[in-house]
Amino acid sequence: MSRKPAKSYNSANLSAKEILEILKSKANQENVAGMARYGIKPEKNYGVCTPILFEIAKRVKYDHELAQRLWESGIRDARLVACFMDDPDKVTEQQMDDWVLDFNSWDVCDGCCLHLFSWSKGAHKKAREWSKCKEEYVKRAGYVMMATLAVHDKAAPDEKFRAYFSLIVRGATDERNYVKKAVNWALRQIGKRNLVLNKEAIALAKQIHKIDSKSAKWIATDALRELTSEKTQQRLKKTASLARSY
Repeated sequence: MSRKPAKSYNSANLSAKEILEILKSKANQENVAGMARYGIKPEKNYGVCTPILFEIAKRVKYDHELAQRLWESGIRDARLVACFMDDPDKVTEQQMDDWVLDFNSWDVCDGCCLHLFSWSKGAHKKAREWSKCKEEYVKRAGYVMMATLAVHDKAAPDEKFRAYFSLIVRGATDERNYVKKAVNWALRQIGKRNLVLNKEAIALAKQIHKIDSKSAKWIATDALRELTSEKTQQRLKKTASLARSY
């Protein structure tokens, strides 16, 4: 499993200082204010829109050392660029544990897990470990990893994701918004992986719905709505039919 092309490159040869200067020149305070309304802290945030962050990252992929320096700046925009352009093959478990403790907003948490951590060798291990942590964004990261791995890790056996079911039940009673939404995301993505896991995820959602918890009931109700929908069922049946034809 890898997101990398056959050859890595850093044709732009930009330094961390130069990238930070570019980001600062594109600062947008209206965006900062808008992000704040959606839970993204305004401190150390230039408000640079995501397409621009991706464009900067594309100019320097894949530079592991540069990514470390950008992350150390503490600036939200620079940290997202670091996630987009770091080399997942060089990401260590220690780096993952260090960076996850720096998460202070859902967008950096999700961006890092989606674009970097879920492609690393320690991805499944950290999904399990972090989902058991108390810190809000660390715990969220664990479930976001489960959700993104369900999409990225196409070669993994069903058992790999079935093993997350008990952790999903465990996290379902966490009333914190950023955690419960991630638990819900993990359940839905695993349940959309194939027909077998879909059936099992639906059964799990029904089990979770019986728990005396507002969070658990919301997670289950929302997941069941998507997992049992005609759109989801038709897509999974079509995918299964195509697989059998090969």
